[in-house]
Amino acid sequence: MKNCYPLMLSAPLKDYIWGGERLKTEYGFKSEQKIAEAWVLSNRADGQSLVLNGELAGKTLSCAIEEFGPGCLGKNAEAFRCFPLLIKLIDAKDKLSVQVHPDDSYALEHEGEFGKTEMWYVLDALPGAQLIYGLKTEVTEDILKEYVYSDKITELCRFVPVKKGDVFFIPAGTVHAIGEGMLIAEVQQNSNITYRVSDYGRLGNDGKPRALHKEKALQVINRKPTPLFSEHKTIKGKEFTEKQLADCRYFKVSELELNGQTEIRENDSFVSLIVLEGEAALSWCGGETNIRKADSIFIPAALKVSISGKAKILVSKV
Repeated sequence: MKNCYPLMLSAPLKDYIWGGERLKTEYGFKSEQKIAEAWVLSNRADGQSLVLNGELAGKTLSCAIEEFGPGCLGKNAEAFRCFPLLIKLIDAKDKLSVQVHPDDSYALEHEGEFGKTEMWYVLDALPGAQLIYGLKTEVTEDILKEYVYSDKITELCRFVPVKKGDVFFIPAGTVHAIGEGMLIAEVQQNSNITYRVSDYGRLGNDGKPRALHKEKALQVINRKPTPLFSEHKTIKGKEFTEKQLADCRYFKVSELELNGQTEIRENDSFVSLIVLEGEAALSWCGGETNIRKADSIFIPAALKVSISGKAKILVSKV
């Protein structure tokens, strides 16, 4: 097994019809196409993060984990059959489809992979931006079916105004849609199963309506409203503040506001750092590097790193 070190990662970029230019102009990603999503932590066949630094530069994250050995993921990752997380930066210039994701049980039976629980951290939102977050009230199975098949699902949905810094936890089964004019960091299970309920009659890049999955959606939609907000614990240190954003069986996510120095070491899990604002220096036994906005860093389990600078960082682990 090679000596572990923090991996600086590149992001596979996805061009969907609702994407824009802000991930290029504000986060520095390079593409001749518009960018809807940057998969800043990804170990998937349909989009692999590549290592940018050190002796493993040029290898995929999957290969790097094999080189380091499974211990680099930490014992908490042993509860998952595959790499547990997928983290994205999302630029919604236009609104996304009204959609839902299945839970593990349904997804494994019908799709052969795990379901999708996720959370959104709003990086920016234009004035008047809003999103769909679950249903307004509990509905019967017959009513839900009527509104889905008549393409009136939005009449049952709860629209929520959005501002920078808002957090939304989205359990599998929650009907939802990101609205136009938002930048979002999304932490989710490592799954890409989406059932579209409505796409507003839009045409895809091929000039045809995008596929809908109404029958499957009806089997997994939670017909009760999803609780909207939860309290976030905050830890205040001398030179940092860390606010908990999500804590569930699949992931733990926090926002680290650094104004000085702190250390990170997790014995039971790898740690993902996504720099959202500012710059910092990252050091460990045997090396150091500078990190800045949009950088993604994979820290192997049990490796101690020191971070110093002024930055806002999304910290994720299992």
